Amino acid sequence: MARGIQSVERAAALLRLLGGAGRPLALAELAAALDLPRPTAHGLLRTLREEGLVAQDPSSGRYLLGEDLGRLGTPWDRHDLRARAMNWADALAAATGCAVYLGVPSATGSGVDLVHHVFRPDDSPQRLRTNTTQPLHATAWGKCLLAFAPASVRATDPLEAWTRATVTDPAALAREVTATRRRGWASDTGGWEPGTGGLAVPVRSGGGLTVAALGIGAPVEELFTADGRARPEQVVELVAAAAEIADGLEGLT
Repeated sequence: MARGIQSVERAAALLRLLGGAGRPLALAELAAALDLPRPTAHGLLRTLREEGLVAQDPSSGRYLLGEDLGRLGTPWDRHDLRARAMNWADALAAATGCAVYLGVPSATGSGVDLVHHVFRPDDSPQRLRTNTTQPLHATAWGKCLLAFAPASVRATDPLEAWTRATVTDPAALAREVTATRRRGWASDTGGWEPGTGGLAVPVRSGGGLTVAALGIGAPVEELFTADGRARPEQVVELVAAAAEIADGLEGLT
């Protein structure tokens, strides 16, 4: 039988010990109970505390289970996510000249819910899309979630055609998802709205978990070259904004 990863086994043992103690425990108690050197136990506890799985009593310094342990099966708070992304979304719209969208898996996992939308910084007529749900297979942000959050979403069957450019063949969609995962960003050339394209990248929390898709939308020719390639300057701006948002997600629950 293959051996487990020692650090994971030790972290699990710490959590079980804290969960069964019925009271906060000191570092010395935890280290002794698991026969660990104190520096090793302290390092594990520090990491678990940073992830919200362990808490430390400020007065005694003793350890107990963290509140986030009970939230492992719940989705990320949309309001916090939106609040932490707003400034960077505004800057992204200004830098790219595009509309900006922040999407998360819908409650059913069959669509992408837009939790934030920044208008294009021009005088073109636009409609606010916040709090709307869009299809996974027909939008860049939806394809992004299919590629990087496959446990949270699943495309509908059959795949509905919204425009002539919508991908409706499951095999073709699977190829797009694979390509998206390989290059790190998703694209759409009018699958949701004729003539309007999109690019999207994952927004990751600690540990690499994808919690949202950050996308930009504009006329296809502003995002793609004549031969269908994404304009690299737009991708660079998008990736940088997603990284800044991710940096601000530490401790988000």
